[in-house]
Amino acid sequence: MPKVTLLKDRPRAVCPVDKVVGKRHLTDKEISVLEKNRNFSSDPDWQNVFVPDGEGEFDPSLIAQSEFNGIIVLGVIRPATLRFHDLELNVGIYRSVLYDVVIGDDCVVHNVGYLSNYKIGDRVMLFNVQEMSCTRHSKFGEGILKEGEDEENRIWIGVGNENGGRGILAFTGMIAADAYIWSRFRDDTLLMDKFKAFTEMGNDGRNNTFGIVEDDVVIKNCTLLKDAKIGSFAYIKGAFKLKNITVLSSEQEPSQIGEGVEMVNGIMGYGSHVFYQAVAVRFVIGRNCQLKYGARLLNSFLGDNSTVSCCELLNNLIFPFHEQHHNSSFLIAATVMGQSNVASAATIGSNHNSRSPDGEMVAGRGFWPGLCSDFKYDSSFASFVLVSKGSYQNELNITYPFSLVATGGDGRAVHIIPAYWFIYNMFAIVRNKYKFASRDKRVVKVQHIETNPLAPDTMQEVEAAIRRLIELTERYLKLSDQSLAQMTVQNPRPEFLSEMRTRVSKAASEEESHQIAKDYLHQNPEARFLLLDDRCQRKYGAIIEKPAQAYREYRRIVKYFAVESLMQWGLEMGIESLGQEDVMRVKALPLYTSWMNVGGQVIPSSKVYELFSLIKIGRVKGWEQVHAFYDECQSSYTEYKARYAIYLLEQLYSRDIVEFTREVYEDISNDVAYVSMEMLESSISSREKDYTDFFRSITFRNKKERDAVLGSLEDNSFLKQLKYSTDEFNGVLEKLFRNLRK
Repeated sequence: MPKVTLLKDRPRAVCPVDKVVGKRHLTDKEISVLEKNRNFSSDPDWQNVFVPDGEGEFDPSLIAQSEFNGIIVLGVIRPATLRFHDLELNVGIYRSVLYDVVIGDDCVVHNVGYLSNYKIGDRVMLFNVQEMSCTRHSKFGEGILKEGEDEENRIWIGVGNENGGRGILAFTGMIAADAYIWSRFRDDTLLMDKFKAFTEMGNDGRNNTFGIVEDDVVIKNCTLLKDAKIGSFAYIKGAFKLKNITVLSSEQEPSQIGEGVEMVNGIMGYGSHVFYQAVAVRFVIGRNCQLKYGARLLNSFLGDNSTVSCCELLNNLIFPFHEQHHNSSFLIAATVMGQSNVASAATIGSNHNSRSPDGEMVAGRGFWPGLCSDFKYDSSFASFVLVSKGSYQNELNITYPFSLVATGGDGRAVHIIPAYWFIYNMFAIVRNKYKFASRDKRVVKVQHIETNPLAPDTMQEVEAAIRRLIELTERYLKLSDQSLAQMTVQNPRPEFLSEMRTRVSKAASEEESHQIAKDYLHQNPEARFLLLDDRCQRKYGAIIEKPAQAYREYRRIVKYFAVESLMQWGLEMGIESLGQEDVMRVKALPLYTSWMNVGGQVIPSSKVYELFSLIKIGRVKGWEQVHAFYDECQSSYTEYKARYAIYLLEQLYSRDIVEFTREVYEDISNDVAYVSMEMLESSISSREKDYTDFFRSITFRNKKERDAVLGSLEDNSFLKQLKYSTDEFNGVLEKLFRNLRK
């Protein structure tokens, strides 16, 4: 119930001493003008109001029909206007009620029904705001506590799991990498305590907080802003409710909030836009993001460069470059590692296999579930998995990167084509590599993001998939004659198959048996057979299609990555053609064979654990130093990749690189050149279909109209760029191993 407090009994505000330097009290003449303009002060003598001391810096006639309660510190108010887009208003204070407010120079405060406990910067426009207030214990969306508050008052963001077991605390400057390491390593209680202490760092706990509106902000036609910190150059129009939030904004990366928006308990990143009845509660939104058209973001972290429209996201940790549109799609209790796209009507989450809503999903980079797809939790997906339309009734564990997954129906195995993207959709690989880099509009790039689909994180998955295909092929070779016939689609070399089956049955060791299976895949790439992988789906497993073709493409793509990584290292070192001494120089670098996608940045796993050790012993003492460690890892990334590249080549050829012959280097170069040209030709072919396919032309009256709508193939800027970069790549490839082939 409302409580009555007599004005004489109201606690007096503490004057912000730093804000009254160069200020003075009102003159009797100024007080007279203010009172004639129907202004009111809680202090009959107006001693609570401070104004600029400079000549011509305060014009009392520009204040009308307003109330001043508590301590009011005013900046320059002079005859002038402020203009933003089509809105132009006189500088001054009109029809507003102020309690304990500091206002900067040349500001517009018009029709603000209640403005309390705020510090307003210079050139700020406040127009038609019903309530704008700040409590003394405000945290602006950060997961900190003020004096006298119990631990249950702390605002946790329950990412990754609906039961809150992966909860994180928001802080200004938080990036996806921070959210990831905090949410995933929950068994390390000391590390969790350190993260919590880092977040509290700099918080004196005192209940003396002012709301903040920095310079050049426009706020108009809003209902409620409470406990908000608004960065410079932000534009807020028609918002419904903004409570306990920080809006990070700058002149280079201005943020915007639009009509009907509700945001509670969170932090919004630089250059982001939240529009059209979107709702965000307990959240962190990264840089250059868009949340719009009624989207709901709850208990979630949304990484940089992401766009979410219409749909619902609950309890998620989303890495950068996530796309999710359409009114019927939603995503719950997931960690999605970026460069992802959730199609219309995909219903991911809320289907658990336990009695508690604690199921999860983890999806690597490039996750792309098809129209109307749904999954049973818990499920896990490797990088760049394309899931076709369907209802998946059992938990999935898809370990094959760049694969296509299709449902076989209820009570049946799912079907997987490993390396699908390389066999049928190379254009998508190429397009992803270029499009994400071009869409990165961040001015300041705190979160490092690997946009190349072919990177150490995906290559380690490819390496594991190759090993798994060899294991399963060994099982295939050991099948009975009847079972083998059922699993064989096309066998162009029956004698060779018979020979390999005999050899594998007589193998003296598991290592020898594996080598026989590897030889079969390697020497019989045109064979068409099926494999059964019982690890990919609960109960019914998966049927692996085209394993020989996938094995070949995986190997080719590993070579391509390895060569590209060595090229990048050579470019940094100023080396055009590698010599044996250069190879040994790379081999002398630290070797990392296990990698993590940490919020979009690919980091060796051992470096992540090194960071944890430094945190726990007190060498890394705050989030800024954590970010400096990420920067240090990124600065050595090219070296890390080059060393890993040599390791991968040695694994493919089962020998030390010093034993590589001219024939080996030629084999590497030939396969890499093949992949390079396949990327170009498949891209051209894919685009050509838009111009040659009959059904793509049925909506156009003629070729001229089609070209006017689609643009001509010859003028396609992406294909022009790809043609140039392919020629450049092939030119460098020709020189890279020249000395080693002698």
